[in-house]
Amino acid sequence: MPELEAVGVVKRFGGLVANDHVDLSVERGEIHGVMGENGAGKTTLMSILFGLQTSDAGEIRIRGVPVRFRSPLDAMAAGMGMVHQSFKLFAALKVWENIVYGAEPRRGPFINERLAWASVAKLAERHRLAVDPDAVVGELSVGVRQRVEILKALYRDARILILDEPTAVLTPPERDALFSVLRSLAAEGRSVVLVTHKLHEVMAATDRVTVLRDGRTVARLRTTDATPRDIIQAVTGRNVSLRVDKAPSPPGEPLLRVTDLFVAGASGKSAVDRVSFSVRSGEIVGVAGVAGNGQCELVAALSGLCAPDAGRVEVCGASVTDKDVAARRAAGLAYIPEDRASVGTALAASAADNLAMGFHRAPPLARGPFIDPAAFAERARELIRRFAIRIPSERVNVGTLSGGNLQKIVVTRELSHEAPVLIAEQPTRGLDMGATESIHRQLLAARGKGQAVLLISAELSEILALSDRVLVMFEGRVLAELLEGEADEETVGLLMAGRPREAA
Repeated sequence: MPELEAVGVVKRFGGLVANDHVDLSVERGEIHGVMGENGAGKTTLMSILFGLQTSDAGEIRIRGVPVRFRSPLDAMAAGMGMVHQSFKLFAALKVWENIVYGAEPRRGPFINERLAWASVAKLAERHRLAVDPDAVVGELSVGVRQRVEILKALYRDARILILDEPTAVLTPPERDALFSVLRSLAAEGRSVVLVTHKLHEVMAATDRVTVLRDGRTVARLRTTDATPRDIIQAVTGRNVSLRVDKAPSPPGEPLLRVTDLFVAGASGKSAVDRVSFSVRSGEIVGVAGVAGNGQCELVAALSGLCAPDAGRVEVCGASVTDKDVAARRAAGLAYIPEDRASVGTALAASAADNLAMGFHRAPPLARGPFIDPAAFAERARELIRRFAIRIPSERVNVGTLSGGNLQKIVVTRELSHEAPVLIAEQPTRGLDMGATESIHRQLLAARGKGQAVLLISAELSEILALSDRVLVMFEGRVLAELLEGEADEETVGLLMAGRPREAA
């Protein structure tokens, strides 16, 4: 008897059918992968399973018994736990306080802190999830915070654990440690649902995989019997290249030069500590590092979103250190931001307006001091066609688009103007294999045209596949610079964890 089943689940949002009679069956003691393109219905299904939403039709069963959850509290009471992509933790509280919150052991009217602390320490030791119960969550690395989230679910004795894109910001050693924990949980008889876009993770960690496409279940495969190409074909409905074909590209002159850049951090520590590097015409330089090691502050200082406290930034030989965002664009800088919703786009505006933003003051999009709406629309239609953005028309508000199409809007806008320097920050985060393949081709095309590309990504495989050189950041500093032939997953992974190159 399956531990968890979804049978014929339907969920509609107005005229959109997000789940169209979806079936899912998860056995006791297995790691079950769930894959699908952006907008395939994965998030909606997980939300229904965990009580965040209710279905319009169909049935959820736990160990054969139909259930209908009104909230996540009902799901947790039935033995389910979920680790969200955005962690649900109190940064100011200690680890043990976060784990027991809402289910605290009591001594009369008071929380039994000693018992709570001991219970958390014992649970962490039992499951080999190393945490300090007294550590403040806001001071922990992303990998340790994820352990806290898993311990929260295990503290409530979750028999079914859903993990949504759990490795998005982990180093390779942290990812491998997580999979080891998941395998031990499955060996105990717990069931794990692993939602991921990463094919190699499904092949390495899961027993079976269910594939959703256009809101429907299109494949249920035993991982050992399936090839990577089988899964890709099921996910996309077409053949997608498994490898990045990168032609040789002899670099030219430096187009982006950064010298002794320093950005003070909010806590008094330096966020970017005297960083120097250059990016030449016709090359991609990748920046690898665990989230929180200065990459965001570096990009903000380069793009003009914040002013550096010291150092110099040059674009095409001219200093832009004291310039604003508009002036840096005029100097030849394009920028794909990590936050495509609040920084990269105006969600209430149309696709045509968003595709013009940042370049709307110059011909052919403007006539003198006035913008030209007809030119906006014509250019948008041409870009939508050229870059295969799946939207009904250029008049659609981008706030209604899936994450993948919203990202395509941003990437299309920044690449279409062929600025000499491109900063691409997490360009494929949360995107499916088809959209990722498309963006990789576009970044390599920019390199081939002689643009200088600075790629910041938490996806180490993406860094290694696309970069001609790799910079590894740790605690605000560039710990190492590796040439393409020197960079491999083990070496870069150790450097990301702070191990110096000579020790690696």
